[in-house]
Amino acid sequence: MLIRSRVLMAAATLSACALLAAADGVSAQQPTAEANSSQLIEKLGLHVAAQPARERPGWRPPRIVLVSEQLHDELPLLQQAAPHARLINIAAATPREIAAADVAFGVCSAEVLAQAKQLQWIQWPAAGVERCVQQPLMRERHLLLTNLQRTMGPSMAEHVLGMMLMLSRHLDYFLKEQQQGRWTQDNAPPLADLEGKTVLVVGLGGIGTEVARRAHAFGMRVTATRASGRTGPDYVSYVGLPDELLKLAKDADFVVNCAPLTPQTTGIFNREFFASLKPGAYFISVGRGRSTVTADLVAALNSGKLAGAGLDVFDPEPLPSDSPLWHLPNLIITPHVSADTPLAEEQRVAVLRENLRRYVAGEPLLSVVDVERGY
Repeated sequence: MLIRSRVLMAAATLSACALLAAADGVSAQQPTAEANSSQLIEKLGLHVAAQPARERPGWRPPRIVLVSEQLHDELPLLQQAAPHARLINIAAATPREIAAADVAFGVCSAEVLAQAKQLQWIQWPAAGVERCVQQPLMRERHLLLTNLQRTMGPSMAEHVLGMMLMLSRHLDYFLKEQQQGRWTQDNAPPLADLEGKTVLVVGLGGIGTEVARRAHAFGMRVTATRASGRTGPDYVSYVGLPDELLKLAKDADFVVNCAPLTPQTTGIFNREFFASLKPGAYFISVGRGRSTVTADLVAALNSGKLAGAGLDVFDPEPLPSDSPLWHLPNLIITPHVSADTPLAEEQRVAVLRENLRRYVAGEPLLSVVDVERGY
């Protein structure tokens, strides 16, 4: 897993350089950095903070940036964005260096936060920040937290549509027949179209919006829930609040979990939820594993009430070898890889570099997390 991740990251580093340089000729009047930044923001639909970093108490151009082992291969590219700072792999950092650090990339443990008294900003290298926002010192010290929301949305949405097609077309069945050299036509399971079906997207954020966009392109009716309000793109026919989940689930042929993990979303896909679904519905989850009560999902699949499911996230991870999920015939399991694509890596690295450049310059950062909400 680590080798594959580093290969993807290395390729993404080169691609990110190209992505950030692609706007060099956009405007002869614009400085290159500004043109590159504007193109990146527009391409990914990123949110820019209202407050410049330099206006935050304690801000200064960073002297020491702690970097997680996961981002080791990105150190050269990140260093370009902060040429006067020392970027230090957390595994090699001394207690004195940790204590003096201004910024951390992918580092948010209780131990490091307790030692890093000068820390002002944490850049998390993923969209989900539950491991970071649960740290009491985040709130006590009002630390700035940013994430990589929207960078992985397109890749994860394609994964979702792939699962939907595999389930509705029973492609797993035909692959098994192919391996046995059998031409099974008359006794094959009935195939279904996505066109005309209703999909409920739970969590209409960066990932959910991309799922909704693609589902609509397939001719599906799209409904959604989101915690921040009822607004949504015009290809979503109805956007409800989280307390409308069960009502909307009753009409859905597919339910897709794209929600962040918060106290409010933990365990929401439970016995009551699965009981509310119409017979023959499908459940797909690329959000967080702890949003689903595994025992209740297994019961729904075994009873036949749920026609099938596709899971890329689990509780716990890795999925234990004795989990009953492994042995269910109507379930697709992928090991949390829906965002492991060159495009997603390219976009992640580009945002990491751009946000570090912005912090060094004291500019508004991208994708600031509301620590109280958890996303």
